Amino acid sequence: MIRNPRRRNEPLDHAELAGLLPAPADPRLAADRRRLLEEHLMNEIHRPDPTPAPAPARRPLRRSALIAAPVAAAAALAVVVSLGASPDTATVAAPRPVKAPVVQIEEGSAVKVTSTVRELAAAATANTAPRPVPGQYIYIKSRVSFMASSFNGDTGESATWVQPLHDREVWKSPDGTKGWLDEPGYQAKGGIALGSDDPLKQLTYTWLAAQPADPDALLKFAYSTAGGTRDRDQQAFNEIGSIIREQLVPSGLAGALYEAAGRIPGVVVVEHAQDASDRDGIALARLDPQTGERSEWIFDRESHQYLGSRGVQIREVNGVKPGTVVERTAIVTRAVVDANKQHPGADRAKA
Repeated sequence: MIRNPRRRNEPLDHAELAGLLPAPADPRLAADRRRLLEEHLMNEIHRPDPTPAPAPARRPLRRSALIAAPVAAAAALAVVVSLGASPDTATVAAPRPVKAPVVQIEEGSAVKVTSTVRELAAAATANTAPRPVPGQYIYIKSRVSFMASSFNGDTGESATWVQPLHDREVWKSPDGTKGWLDEPGYQAKGGIALGSDDPLKQLTYTWLAAQPADPDALLKFAYSTAGGTRDRDQQAFNEIGSIIREQLVPSGLAGALYEAAGRIPGVVVVEHAQDASDRDGIALARLDPQTGERSEWIFDRESHQYLGSRGVQIREVNGVKPGTVVERTAIVTRAVVDANKQHPGADRAKA
């Protein structure tokens, strides 16, 4: 929470003070944001302080950390245990953040949602996706950039920074119990092990492959994950986004997920949106009424295949100006490989 310095000397009673402060935010995060926060916090524990950026008044953090710091400590400890990281793991200082790009805001429209979702679903169903078997791994390489903000409570000045675009490689076993993440500069040198004895079910291929391609059932599931005081429609939209962002989704199920998302109130179509590789596509999007950020899922205009995602600030919240691109991702490669840390086309696992 950000508060301006006091401008008067007389004391405030409790009622007056309460009237000056905003209502506390719900600390619950969507699954994808929570995972990114956990990774960031683990890095902060193990990494020596990097050289600070020249402009921010305080060390920048990812937006997730700014929103949900109260729930972070336990999550960070859990990640350290489950990922098997050690306190002396060699790390590389993260690159200095850069100013966030700003784009002209294009208004979304609900008029084409039904027809667009129908096209996306048809293309996903027709696509023949590989089917991993036990012993194989789902490999996803993407280009990503996430936000870091700073705010000077004395001057009222704020700046929005983002990570430089960088590569992120993930390997996941179909059941989610094994894997690897390599994100140079943001993870331990060489990468970190992923996996858990109790992985998030909806984030595993095995769980997804067992679900019926029924939009109503999938929509009901998405809403079942919502809680707290945050907008339930936004939480459902984020839940579906967390499934498609960094996973291999069975063809028929992908189409049903898009249909389910299209039934969420507030979803619109944005005709032009650029992913982290500057590919222009059409987007399914929704504005979070609490954060002022519009989450966009970007699809190729011709093939209707998923390209990546973008977060654009639509209205100013906590000093983040409208038009600011607070996050970008782009899928570079999505494949099935025969071993952990193996790259597509390689004959053997990377040492």
